Amino acid sequence: MAGQSRKWMILLATVWIQAFTGTNFDFSAYSSELKEVLGVSQMQLNYLATASDLGKAFGWSSGLALMYLPLWVVMLIAAFMGLVGYGVQWLVIREFITLPYFVMFLLCLLAGCSICWFNTVCFVLCIKNFPSKSNRPLALALTVSFNGASAAFYNLAATAMNPSSSALYLLLNAFIPLFTSLVALIPILRQPTLDTLPPDAVKRDQFIFIILNFLAVITGIYLLLLHPVSTKAARFLFSGAIFLLLLPLGIPGIVYARNWFDQKIYSRFRMEGSSFILIDHDDLELHRGLLSRDNSLRNGSLCSVDGDESVKGISRQESTESNGRCCKTVIEKDQLIMLGEEHKARMLVRRLDFWLYYLAYFCGGTIGLVYSNNLGQIAESLGQYSKTELLITLYSSLSFFGRLLSAVPDLIRTRFYFARTGWLAIALLPTPIAFFLLAVTSSQMALQAGTALIGLSSGFIFAAAISITSELFGPNSVGVNHNILITNIPLGSLLYGVLAAIVYDANAGSGLGAVTDMVCMGRKCYFYTFVWWGGISILGLAFSVLLFLRTRPAYGRFEQNRLSTLLY
Repeated sequence: MAGQSRKWMILLATVWIQAFTGTNFDFSAYSSELKEVLGVSQMQLNYLATASDLGKAFGWSSGLALMYLPLWVVMLIAAFMGLVGYGVQWLVIREFITLPYFVMFLLCLLAGCSICWFNTVCFVLCIKNFPSKSNRPLALALTVSFNGASAAFYNLAATAMNPSSSALYLLLNAFIPLFTSLVALIPILRQPTLDTLPPDAVKRDQFIFIILNFLAVITGIYLLLLHPVSTKAARFLFSGAIFLLLLPLGIPGIVYARNWFDQKIYSRFRMEGSSFILIDHDDLELHRGLLSRDNSLRNGSLCSVDGDESVKGISRQESTESNGRCCKTVIEKDQLIMLGEEHKARMLVRRLDFWLYYLAYFCGGTIGLVYSNNLGQIAESLGQYSKTELLITLYSSLSFFGRLLSAVPDLIRTRFYFARTGWLAIALLPTPIAFFLLAVTSSQMALQAGTALIGLSSGFIFAAAISITSELFGPNSVGVNHNILITNIPLGSLLYGVLAAIVYDANAGSGLGAVTDMVCMGRKCYFYTFVWWGGISILGLAFSVLLFLRTRPAYGRFEQNRLSTLLY
């Protein structure tokens, strides 16, 4: 009983950790002051933002650390990396010390690496405490969602303490994750050993997830709609946000009480012998899937020795009808036959589907992250610098909702099934619309609407990526494969950031905009950047649609096999 209730305490601990460790999302809040103190150009400021994202390229180091160190030690190391990375930057921005630019670059890199280590800790905790294939995606989606809301929480905290100091964000980034880690140590050190759950218990857990997602939606609406107008109001709103984070604490007690009632009271009156289940439903489904796959291998369907023309004929007919003879070759070449086949790194990089997926992420989710890094300068150039905190909260809150929406395909699966790569293509659609809207008009409403659309889109992509990687290229290799995928984040941060910085610095130095200490003012500062980013995001949408067309038959077969096993 205690084990089943403690696992919910573990889940809530990961929610708290994620809620306060998405510290890279508030970079725009202090980037302008950092640029002024360091006396750097927009290009050099972009390199600092890239350094934070470059920390994700070292995500493998957290997995290596977990091989030799306890999980709680890895979490504390992540907290101290953030303490040093952000704490020393705060000393620099407050002009207590002076450091060369290269050292600042390394500090940003260290801070970005700490975020990746925190994410790894949370993923491991969710996987270990929710081993069921039905509940694991729900646990991951819920915890990852709160990472997107970090900037909104920090905005409330900073406004409640000192709204006139943007450097305060760095101090909060340094100490709040450390404090949260120390609080989370209590349930993590008491992590239980869990027994395999029967199917009815798995379904009860899914009901609890629905309650938790409902509370998460309330939290997101609270952060989105309520904005402080004074320091006193900010303190009240921040206290309310903390209360919403603490509210699910009652769930472990409810679970414990229910289990105690079932075992001590209800079991005495329950009629025995009416029915029984000897095999867990998830295990039975997995067993049948493996048998089906083994039979496919024997029949030569994977390598087409026997020329399974029935499968190929269906795919060929669909491709011909929808895309014509020219696209048929592109869609069918090296096409995935079934989901979940394990891909090692060498096999992965030879897959056309991986590169379509890589480019869709590169041109979609990553470009949204770069937009958030430039949000402070974008607002300043349009004369709306006072609205920066509002825009950061808007992006953060909509990113939070986008991440929550990534769990919808799993919740509605029994009533409506659609390939997850299709959901990815739909999620990419708002991004080009937002960028072209920003290029057409610079009004305050357009800026807020564009920021909301980009946040919603990129949030969904970030959260859904783990499940897509697992489904397309195998669950056992997802750790390595996902780290290969997210190498596009620092690469895109550098490329798109340099593009924006070139346009910005050119307009600031050429007289096209008003110039004050290399600060560009006017629409032209980002007009061509928005046009370029919009065109690139359209390419990402095209890559995602092509990926969907190539993987749709594999998703269809997987769903048919799953439904057929339920009929037995």
